[in-house]
Amino acid sequence: MSHRHLLLTFLTLSLHFFTARAQESSSVFNFLSLSSSAHTTALGGQNISTIEDDASMIFTNPTALSNTTSHTVNLNYMNYMRGTHTGSAAYVQAHRTRGSWGAGAQFVTYGSMKETDQWGQVLGTMSALDLNLTGGYSYALAERWVGGVMGKFLYSKYGSFTSVALCVDLAANYYDEDHDLSVSAAVTNLGAQVKAFGNDHERLPISLKLGFSKGLGHLPARITVTMYDINHWARDYYFNSGGEDVGGFTIFINHFALGLDVFPTRYIWLALGYNFRRGYEMKAGGSSHAAGLSLGAGLDIKRFKVGVTWAKQHVSTNSICVSLAYNFNKP
Repeated sequence: MSHRHLLLTFLTLSLHFFTARAQESSSVFNFLSLSSSAHTTALGGQNISTIEDDASMIFTNPTALSNTTSHTVNLNYMNYMRGTHTGSAAYVQAHRTRGSWGAGAQFVTYGSMKETDQWGQVLGTMSALDLNLTGGYSYALAERWVGGVMGKFLYSKYGSFTSVALCVDLAANYYDEDHDLSVSAAVTNLGAQVKAFGNDHERLPISLKLGFSKGLGHLPARITVTMYDINHWARDYYFNSGGEDVGGFTIFINHFALGLDVFPTRYIWLALGYNFRRGYEMKAGGSSHAAGLSLGAGLDIKRFKVGVTWAKQHVSTNSICVSLAYNFNKP
């Protein structure tokens, strides 16, 4: 059996095995669900199928390594909730004719906060940090098929408490350039805590994702649909302000993020997205107040790329995500 068939078999079996074992539960390192890319954020924050020259997409789908121009460095920053900031850096390089490798780092800081004991007495101040160091490889299995794997070293420090975990992302992508159709499947955060915060080890936020992107014929536009956290179909945090039981359709639609790309020229992209779960969970007074909505734009000028996105993360919070990229090979 050739190495491409071995990799494809490995991806298929791993997707089946780990998602079959996944159980609904609380988890740690949930910062991994945050989008660090302006373009991904603009498309609803969960996109895994867009075929773009964007190194920052390696944090959501390792097969994106194959679509990124070699020797590209990417930087991202987003202000999240009040006092919370997240950022990332990534680098991608081609390997021979069919492979690409990449490495990156992602962080979230939460600012300074009061530290108290179990009786509520203030002991002083503390800080909190989440960190993801990642590296991976993608390989063209066939003309239209790409497989990818990404390893992660996770570290969290909340005051005097720390935790360490190791995990991997596995993904496969099918891309038909003639019909501008891309279909991706990914399972993320497969692994375990090496060091727990306390005595009990907790599960990582394993998520099975499916997504597709499709160009709209002769129109300079593309739609994306991403279904995520499929292995946790009816989490107990689905609720509404009235406290009633959540219906099946609500549970179904809350697994979706939708996006629309428009390309006025080959150098510009405009994007609109909506994340149904975010809009539902952030309701206040019966209204989401536009929570879940995102708008973004990007510009590609020779070696440089820049993208900026506005996203409504909460009924009272707006976020701005900025992405910058530079390629060392382009003239």
